[in-house]
Amino acid sequence: MVGEEEVRKAAFEAGIKLGAVFHQFVGMPVSFENAKMIERTMESCLRLQPYVVNSYVNIDRVKLAEKLSKFNYTSLSGDMLFVRVTVRVGDTEVVGRLKWNEELKYPLMELED
Repeated sequence: MVGEEEVRKAAFEAGIKLGAVFHQFVGMPVSFENAKMIERTMESCLRLQPYVVNSYVNIDRVKLAEKLSKFNYTSLSGDMLFVRVTVRVGDTEVVGRLKWNEELKYPLMELED
């Protein structure tokens, strides 16, 4: 049986991981040439952290194209990111995600599962 303490800790850890990846990478230079590398780097950084068993990062290429400067790059922003992280504490596994909420105009972090 899954303990309430494990659930709380797993949910907390998922939130911490999403907040950390958001604040570490938002603002970095991004272009079509390095977007895939940045996605894999972010995933790798997430997987290094305790309790993380899986991660996925996607940079929205449509939004990237809309924001490119005449120098063919822009700064990574919250509205470009979709991040999913799976955290396991004991027998408890939770999936958290960071996804742009257009209605709120905010990169919302929440538990998926």
